[in-house]
Amino acid sequence: MNRTMKTAVGMLAVAAMAVPLAACGGGSGSSGDNGKGSVYFLNFKPEAADQWTALAKEYTDETGVQVKVQTAASGTYEQQLKSELAKSEAPTIFQVNGPVGYQNWKGYTADLTDSDIYKEMNDQSLALKGDDGQIVGVPYVIESYGIIYNKDLVNKYIALDGAVIKSADEIKDFDTLKKVADDMQKRKKDLGIEGAFTSAGFDSSSDWRFKTHLANIPLYYQFKKDDITAPPASIKDMYMDNFKNIFDLYITDSTTPKTQLSSKTGDDASSEFALGKAAFYQNGTWAWSDLQKAGMKADSIGMIPIYIGVDDKTEGLATGSENYWCINSKVSDANQKASLEFLKWVISSDKGKKALSEDMGFTTPFKTFNDVKTDNPLIQDANKSIQNTELTQVAWDFSMMPSEEYKNVLGQAMLNYAQGTGDWNAVVDAFVNNWKTEYDAAH
Repeated sequence: MNRTMKTAVGMLAVAAMAVPLAACGGGSGSSGDNGKGSVYFLNFKPEAADQWTALAKEYTDETGVQVKVQTAASGTYEQQLKSELAKSEAPTIFQVNGPVGYQNWKGYTADLTDSDIYKEMNDQSLALKGDDGQIVGVPYVIESYGIIYNKDLVNKYIALDGAVIKSADEIKDFDTLKKVADDMQKRKKDLGIEGAFTSAGFDSSSDWRFKTHLANIPLYYQFKKDDITAPPASIKDMYMDNFKNIFDLYITDSTTPKTQLSSKTGDDASSEFALGKAAFYQNGTWAWSDLQKAGMKADSIGMIPIYIGVDDKTEGLATGSENYWCINSKVSDANQKASLEFLKWVISSDKGKKALSEDMGFTTPFKTFNDVKTDNPLIQDANKSIQNTELTQVAWDFSMMPSEEYKNVLGQAMLNYAQGTGDWNAVVDAFVNNWKTEYDAAH
């Protein structure tokens, strides 16, 4: 991955999923209706299921090629992919999350070096390479995440006597963020909020924000310092104090007692933020759709980096991808060709571009979208961060985490610590020592 993300990546997108649309006409070994081949896309995220269903139908109506789009339930993609790939009518398009995912499924990845979707990338260095250097995965989403903040609440705080900042622009490091959050928490009645931060819920719909996305920040700084660009067999205890400080801030200056975090969901956090119960909310560019539906206005929200007190002055947003399109090399040539044609249509046709950029609210890393504007304020802030030559975007190094079980063990240790049933040393052990355990198991 291009760690600086300084090239023409000013496009951010979120992956989307759909429910089954139509039977896959040809299965894994036949060419489908009229010899055109057929498409079966096993997708990863459920955020835009209806839009993907409609888009697939548009393509079938236009071309006669049958398209089946199916989405795995949250947290079950790897299991479902394993099950579906074993069937006679296997997915023709599937997803991997990066280098670790590729190692799991490299026996099924076709070479995409000559594909249109790869050739249309603005920054081809972001594509996923196989063991032999061939292109095996094309990212169709470049996303950013950080700390989303409510501008209206921050301005309301600034108007209070004794506020520690005079402008939101002053929040450029961990120390300032902590001072603001601590003061907001003390004056929450004056602000009409329940906490500075939304609930750091550890329900499965929310825990990925912390065991994966938050944990990525100290991991990124370690990998940056040691110049690590491929999944290592082990990691060090380098920035765990910084990790603890930001997590403590989340769970202390919160809308929710620590003892209730195990049951708090992603919807809870989104609702708390949208209803003005909290000023800060860790999430990403993909969150705008839900916040907009909940009634928030674009000029009321912004996004800043997750500062942890390392290189705060030069830290940008966390920008990258864990959503790579792969073509199943085991299905028929006709179905592989049909799948590539479908993806080409998705990123180049007016209907496909409209669906991704307007209906789903995304942008993508392809040249075909360079003329597309966005009204997503979080993407606008992300683009500003990427285009700021004084900032370095935080790479998505969590894609190198050795397994899903590694994340689950880390998440449980973090929850135990938050609830007071475990200590921080157990978090360090889950973060550092369990990496080698899970890496060895996978290799």
